[in-house]
Amino acid sequence: MADPAAQDALWMRRALRLARRGWGRTAPNPMVGAVLVRDGRLIGQGWHHGAGLPHAEIEAIQDARRRGERLRGATLYVTLEPCSTHGRTAPCTEAILAAGLRRVVVGAIDPNPAHAGRGVAILRQAGVEVQTGVLAAEAARLNEAFNHWIVHRTPFVTLKVAMSLDGRIATRTGESKWLTGEAARRWAMRGRAGADAVLVGVNTVLADDPALTVRGFAKPRPPWRVVLDSQARTPLNARLVTDDLAARTLVVVTRRAPTERVRRLRERVQVWQAPSRGGRVELGALLRHLGGLEVTHLWVEGGGQVHAAFLEAGLAHRLWAFYAPLILGGESAPRAVAGKGLRFPDQAVRLSEVESRRLGPDLWVSGRLEAPRG
Repeated sequence: MADPAAQDALWMRRALRLARRGWGRTAPNPMVGAVLVRDGRLIGQGWHHGAGLPHAEIEAIQDARRRGERLRGATLYVTLEPCSTHGRTAPCTEAILAAGLRRVVVGAIDPNPAHAGRGVAILRQAGVEVQTGVLAAEAARLNEAFNHWIVHRTPFVTLKVAMSLDGRIATRTGESKWLTGEAARRWAMRGRAGADAVLVGVNTVLADDPALTVRGFAKPRPPWRVVLDSQARTPLNARLVTDDLAARTLVVVTRRAPTERVRRLRERVQVWQAPSRGGRVELGALLRHLGGLEVTHLWVEGGGQVHAAFLEAGLAHRLWAFYAPLILGGESAPRAVAGKGLRFPDQAVRLSEVESRRLGPDLWVSGRLEAPRG
């Protein structure tokens, strides 16, 4: 006889695979997958396609009905606790009860403190058997950005950097195209596709004139392109200002920015005047502003100074680092992280949950950024 716990994990893994199909598409909602099972047989499945669209549980129920399957008495596997409140859609708990499901197996509990455990309690009070915590860590990791945003209302921040083995992101003359190979660039684009906004410093705009678009991945709406530009130096002929997505460009300035430059930029893109500290944009205020725009995940591709600013402020949560098998050298070559630097190793920002992957000749390393010890 099959081990019930093993069967629960098996079907939850299928639900997690379905949930991952929502990568970059569901914000400001989480990615969720659901599977319906009867007598050890799949009878329906679904995943959440985007805000305002049916939730994964509803997709699975509708799929079972299209197949002509009987729902009453079936088991639902869902990666996130079913919602219990009216929002853009009706509560999933109501649909579960109406379908007569016998058992619900949940991965992660809703991270929203106002809702956490409420859906489970409603189902149990109605006589539904509920099992929680099945592959909970994997389910929570899937939505780490949403989980952060729904609690703090500021985006989860990922720093992305491509560098040589000696930590340079360009040569001493500023040349950086291309350090990594095609496979690494495709993987980096996948990471960018999962974000709601991409941030660079104005020096990157001046040096590279980037488009900061997502290529090769379907997204219902393009990410915001955010430029840290305290003095409003972004050129009026930059691609971020002149392309078809200019309305999704946000140039962040301070009071020190010349009024006429700000006015001319505002004719073409969004401009936000941020509080400043030492003449530079106050990053905490910027994150609160972006959170209000429903940016759950901010992807930072700045230069060394921008990366250092986020790290020194303790505002970065994950690192995506790509190492090319190159040594560039040079005292003046730009580094992945600039700033003042540290005096002692125990002051370092460390990585946890580290994972790595070979991408052609390059190496990808990712991990959660932890605060310095002590």
